[in-house]
Amino acid sequence: MTRAADSAHASLESLAAQLDRRFRVVETRIPLVDRTLHVLHPASAEDLIDERDFERDERLPYWAELWPSSRVLAERVLEAPGDGRTLLELGCGAGLVATCASLAGYRVTASDYYEDALHFARVNAWRNGAALPHTMLLDWRALPREREAFDVVIASDVLYERPYGALVAGAIDAFLAPNGHALVADPGRVARSDFLASCDGLGLAVEAARDVPFQIGPIHQTISVFEIRRLP
Repeated sequence: MTRAADSAHASLESLAAQLDRRFRVVETRIPLVDRTLHVLHPASAEDLIDERDFERDERLPYWAELWPSSRVLAERVLEAPGDGRTLLELGCGAGLVATCASLAGYRVTASDYYEDALHFARVNAWRNGAALPHTMLLDWRALPREREAFDVVIASDVLYERPYGALVAGAIDAFLAPNGHALVADPGRVARSDFLASCDGLGLAVEAARDVPFQIGPIHQTISVFEIRRLP
């Protein structure tokens, strides 16, 4: 191992130790396609609710959960090689999907509204032998003026508040390369219809929607994975 690799390894070990001290963490085993991932994440999102954050901008720590939609989308990105294409995840959470995208060969940027989510995303990529993602602290309500265009933009279970329909569509429009495509996995949240209508208004066409049944214990959901491209 080179000196630079040693330093990077030590830095990530230190970051993992910091997260372990700051949070009550658990590791969840997630079998996907031909491999099993080990994802470190907070044991309970409810433990992280901050009344001051909620009063300021209704922020809730949804990032800390491993949602069924993220598992379905993780399998989807593992189905085809990334071949070095660039990929942005909107709302990366603890980094399950970003890690799978990196393992599939994408050059990944993981974004989230919470900085702690970005830390978990980097640690989980490292723990599972994936290339580390770039990270971006991102508020969909205030997109950066200078930004990169990505070959693929993905998101899972991000339509849980009605205003997010237009915001997520706007973020896809802002970051998606002209010939790129987006994948959005959704279990039927309240903002789905607004999202689809907003995509149509921005010239983003929903080309395909695949419904995937999901069941673990008492959880039964049907996850719709929408594939979106720009209209010619």
